[in-house]
Amino acid sequence: MKRIHSLLAVGVAVSLLVSCKSGDNKGQTMTESSFDKSNLDTTANPKQDFYQYACGGWIKAHPLTEEYSRYGSFDKLAEDNQKQIHELIEQLSKEKQESGSVGQKIGELYKIGMDSAKLEKDGIEPLKQDLKAIAGLQDKKQIIAHVALLNKEGVFPFFSNYIAADEKNSDTNICNLFQGGLGLGEREYYLGTKTPMPEIREKYVLHIEKMFVLAGFTPEQAKKDAKTVMAFETALAKISLPKEALRDPEANYHKMSIESLQKLTPSFDWNLYFSSLGLKDVKDLNVAQDKFIKDMGLLFAKENVENIKAYLTWNLINTAANYLNYAMLQQNFDFYGKVLSGKEQMKPRWKQVVHVVDGSLGEAVGEMYVAKYFPAESKQRMLDLVNNLKEALQNRIKGLTWMSDTTKQKALEKLSTFRVKIGYPDKWRDYSKLEIKNDSYWANVKRSNKFEYDYMLAKAGKPVDKDEWLMTPQMVNAYYNPTTNEICFPAGILQPPFFFPKGDDALNYGAIGVVIGHEMTHGFDDQGRMYDKTGNLNDWWLKEDAQKFENKAAGLVAYFDNIIVLDSTHANGKYTLGENIADQGGILLSYAAFQKALKQNPVKEMDGFTPEQRFFLAYANVWAGNIRDQEILRLTNMDVHSLGRWRVNGTLPHIKEFLDAFGIKEGDAMYLPEDKRCVVW
Repeated sequence: MKRIHSLLAVGVAVSLLVSCKSGDNKGQTMTESSFDKSNLDTTANPKQDFYQYACGGWIKAHPLTEEYSRYGSFDKLAEDNQKQIHELIEQLSKEKQESGSVGQKIGELYKIGMDSAKLEKDGIEPLKQDLKAIAGLQDKKQIIAHVALLNKEGVFPFFSNYIAADEKNSDTNICNLFQGGLGLGEREYYLGTKTPMPEIREKYVLHIEKMFVLAGFTPEQAKKDAKTVMAFETALAKISLPKEALRDPEANYHKMSIESLQKLTPSFDWNLYFSSLGLKDVKDLNVAQDKFIKDMGLLFAKENVENIKAYLTWNLINTAANYLNYAMLQQNFDFYGKVLSGKEQMKPRWKQVVHVVDGSLGEAVGEMYVAKYFPAESKQRMLDLVNNLKEALQNRIKGLTWMSDTTKQKALEKLSTFRVKIGYPDKWRDYSKLEIKNDSYWANVKRSNKFEYDYMLAKAGKPVDKDEWLMTPQMVNAYYNPTTNEICFPAGILQPPFFFPKGDDALNYGAIGVVIGHEMTHGFDDQGRMYDKTGNLNDWWLKEDAQKFENKAAGLVAYFDNIIVLDSTHANGKYTLGENIADQGGILLSYAAFQKALKQNPVKEMDGFTPEQRFFLAYANVWAGNIRDQEILRLTNMDVHSLGRWRVNGTLPHIKEFLDAFGIKEGDAMYLPEDKRCVVW
């Protein structure tokens, strides 16, 4: 739940693994100095639908397979790299490893995850002691202590908690409480009245019922408990803040003492909860959504013990399902994969298990990855690109006509203190305390979760380690973290079609350059701008400048709100505002840096395109992809990022340089009149 601004939305344990070297793929015509023209749809008009023109060839060549609800450039890279990671892991699993070594842990976890015969033989046996522990709870004090145990093992009913920098004292870590506890993830699924929300709710209740039966409950008890769980989660959804409200850092900061928290929710024994976690000296914490926690306490007080136990049991089953027998795995996929996302088939087991190994021993896997697939020269070229983009942002801030000199100076100071992380950390994680054994897949996942949770808890009250990485090196992603004022670009994303180590400037500035600019702009988007150069949540803007910023941002919100993504469903301009600002800023900054680079290293027309056109084509290709209707609806409801099509067709019409590059004029569908363009930075 830590507030990190990133290029893509990624789950806590999700790693999109990537390495796709130019020329590695059979039939690939692209070289590192030319644009891959097969990605184009030359039957489309770039002035009417630039996304289709730039990406239509790629889209046609990469139809959705049954295992995907969305398949784009990121996923293509993920597939290629996952095969490489798979080879590294499988090799370890075949070789004799020293007991307790990282190699033994990676290999052993992979082997037990791949042992489908053992999984079927074990059935739900690995879960029985956990189920029995919940069934034996007698009162709410025991429930509170058990919630802490569940948290340590990766199960989070009611709310989530995490240790991160105190947003108003960013040098020190603090415990945070955040609303949660919803099996469907987002409150709109419980409260929405438009299609398909009511149908999804019905199917969710049936899914819960089936999972209870598979876990050994009688059909009658399963039906009763499923209704109980749905009622309880709906009650939680009603007291949860809307997702848009969670994007206001100031409104989600409520630092208080443990005594004040106890007064806020007298029915929930917080001292018992924290001591059960192993945090016995909690003095202050941030209760991010204080009203939710207060109302959650009231809900906890009035609900009977048996109903709460049913809810805890569901949280446990739902978390463990993917690590048990095939029947549990399949039913879990039937709902979360098919119903929510539109997928038709599960990923092969090896992909699922590689994902789990990567989530459990991420930096250990990353160390193997960078040793083989990330050359040193890539890091140096990235440093050069970052410095060029920083200079472009510096010049853009200085040239703003709507911002006062006073606020400009503060902005420039913040930019000058950006920390930059590229490729991989200087110091690798120590996994010596993580125990991987040949007992059960679920037992190993629990131990891995506890290892990670204890690692996090150990940070409480201590100074923030600003050298720590918040993503693994192999992840295809990038982030800006406001509390450390840092931008990070893992080795995983530093591959084609994002980054070409020996490629020309049009490709690199159009792709990875925009990614760099995107993350830099996050430091000044609607959330990031609220943090100062030291990473503290602190209003450093003159009031009139802040109002001008908000007016510009409001125009971008309205513009994206008017985009229809499917049937009558509109994009959510407010929820995606930060990412839309960053996309726009990333393009403008990288284009400016690109123009400076062209003066130093002139490039003529190539492949029938000017350097400027190739810049924008490279940008669009980053977002090439196919997507199912169910996934369009799910992501529009849950993702802070606009859909790929609209990161191109929704963002570029505001960019004059794009319109000029392709000669787009009034009357063209991609044209936006100057007075309608909303340029924030």
